[in-house]
Amino acid sequence: MKVILLEDVKGLGKKDDIKEVKEGYAKNFLIKRNLAVVATGFASEKLTTDKKARVAAEKKEIARLKAIKKELEATNIRLFVKVGEEGKIFGTISNKQIANALAEKDLKVDKKAIQIQHRINTVGTFEVKINLHRQVIAKININVVPEE
Repeated sequence: MKVILLEDVKGLGKKDDIKEVKEGYAKNFLIKRNLAVVATGFASEKLTTDKKARVAAEKKEIARLKAIKKELEATNIRLFVKVGEEGKIFGTISNKQIANALAEKDLKVDKKAIQIQHRINTVGTFEVKINLHRQVIAKININVVPEE
């Protein structure tokens, strides 16, 4: 029996895959738990139209995120911190601090999207990646400056 997967099923396939499975497995497990539907002509047509709509929406989203990426890369972020001996700062710079600094410039970024390669615990300029989408990654410079 051919089924269209509605969700990822471990050991079988990913969402929107069309798979040939045994009838008992399809009826008693996949369909019963809303993990799949029978691959009829109507379901197959709906699958293709849904895929096209998702692809178009994703392209639109990627274009929007690329514009945000340009804006992010054009901004300079300055963080003022208390400094001890040898230019070491008290603590480290966190994702939340960077997200707050971006928010002050009207650039809202989820702190979970910010990726710091190395701990920022000294004064200087550091590069930070922001994962806006799996295809759109912005790189911004963070200037860590001592408070006056």
